[in-house]
Amino acid sequence: MKYILVTGGVISGIGKGIIASSIGTILKSCGLRVTAIKIDPYINIDAGTFSPYEHGEVFVLNDGGEVDLDLGNYERFLDINLYKDNNITTGKIYQHVINKERHGDYLGKTVQVVPHITDAVQEWVMTQAKVPVDDDREEPQICVIEARTIGDIEGMPFVEAFRQFQFKAKRENFCNIHVSLVPQPNATGEQKTKPTQNSVRALRGLGLSPDLIVCRSAKPIEMAVKEKISMFCHVEPEQVIFIHDVSSTYRVPILLEEQGIMKYFKERLNLPIADQPSDLLLRWKKMADRYERLLKVCSIALVGKYTKLSDCYASVFKALEHSALAINHKLDLMYIDSTELEPSTEAENSVKYHQAWHKLCKADGILVPGGFGIRGTEGKLQAISWARKKKKPFLGVCLGMQLAVVEFARNCLNWPDANSTEFDPDTKNPVVIDMPEHNPGDMGGTMRLGKRRTVFKTQNSVLRRLYGDEMFVEERHRHRYEVNPELTQCFEEKGLKFVGHDTEGNRMEMIELENHPYFVGVQFHPEFSSRPMKPSPPYLGLLLAATGTLSAYLQRGCKLSPR
Repeated sequence: MKYILVTGGVISGIGKGIIASSIGTILKSCGLRVTAIKIDPYINIDAGTFSPYEHGEVFVLNDGGEVDLDLGNYERFLDINLYKDNNITTGKIYQHVINKERHGDYLGKTVQVVPHITDAVQEWVMTQAKVPVDDDREEPQICVIEARTIGDIEGMPFVEAFRQFQFKAKRENFCNIHVSLVPQPNATGEQKTKPTQNSVRALRGLGLSPDLIVCRSAKPIEMAVKEKISMFCHVEPEQVIFIHDVSSTYRVPILLEEQGIMKYFKERLNLPIADQPSDLLLRWKKMADRYERLLKVCSIALVGKYTKLSDCYASVFKALEHSALAINHKLDLMYIDSTELEPSTEAENSVKYHQAWHKLCKADGILVPGGFGIRGTEGKLQAISWARKKKKPFLGVCLGMQLAVVEFARNCLNWPDANSTEFDPDTKNPVVIDMPEHNPGDMGGTMRLGKRRTVFKTQNSVLRRLYGDEMFVEERHRHRYEVNPELTQCFEEKGLKFVGHDTEGNRMEMIELENHPYFVGVQFHPEFSSRPMKPSPPYLGLLLAATGTLSAYLQRGCKLSPR
């Protein structure tokens, strides 16, 4: 097993996750089996109880793990399926060690950060690195590990663990890549190397020496800057890699490969690979080139409550982008704060209100994603109602589907007080209810999580055709509430069809509205399974409908035009 540790310097949020994913993509393109591990030093057991404004969206894995959004990057880039133990947190490690101490496994010894916590980290990494993540179920050959920014006090036990681990794994099996920032102040316009020098010095002071220094910058870095970093950071010029801001993250693996990273890994880790890039990397290059040449634009309005930070809907954005790229369109995603569509906003700030409605009205399609809590739900209901009445392509995901049912009940079934028990526990028409197994006590890990099977009820379904006319699909879930199965007949009679349900037939998983170009809702989160070269069918359907090409696509047997 080979291990590649990716550490960060200067500041967080400079793209360690994308660089780690891109390195994995390059190695996978060489025919190697690659897995990935993300280390988060917070004390939370997992990301499940975070507000999206803390660390961005909560990504859900097949096994129900609620993890950091970077694991979504790994899955999308590498086309693998990870597990909850591929996300290591301080909380998980300490819980594991404390449970062993309570069990008496340490035989009365004093349990300390060194060696017990650091040993637990190393054992966890070595165990999880061997778990198959590809469809062929073979053990991986390389594990890419992303650690946090050097210097955080909470991350020190992990840095010490890897300082020890580099000797346990042996030099030919362990490589450290340090991702740093090269800022360019507007006052001088000069690219500054001092932050990188200090960052590398701090890393060396903790016992880790970088084999590669990946420098992030706004603009391409000059050769003189590369030579300066090489000299002051005690590495060869070939060991300094530049990644400037690019129009698409699909370009990053290409930039890394062009700077000889494949050749370096081959020699440094003694890998059995060819020098030339494979078909997979060539496909990535074609995809990146195609992305930059797109001329036609498709605009989608995302109506949500966490619109101030784009990372809150990272997977939704990627799923839309994958679908837009598949039909040769550039995505114009307009984020609309759902509270700004509500009548109360018109009274308080009419400019915001009319700007939000202007965005919604000019969009080619409307998406209402998942979420929790009552804030902004009336605005989402307004957007759904507008999409239904104006026959605007619409996709509701999780809460979006539940609200589509609520809106239909209020306006088509004449149940004005219809609601979800999440927002009104005493409603007389509870069209969305909490699940019987939901535990209202603890919040963490108590939802219906992970990959579940959805069975199609009917042959005549747009979603079924988009999924390749399969009998069933398996998608990832994350919800506490569901459509009330006792009331579904009332909806069906009025044209809102429940075209998919769970294996027992009790849980409503998909809705489609009759006599509408595309009015679809899904209880699951299809965005978590979308891949750059395999877009998610519900999202692809939305983009096709928004560009007026869905009917032609279905008539061709769900095949994209050769053009």
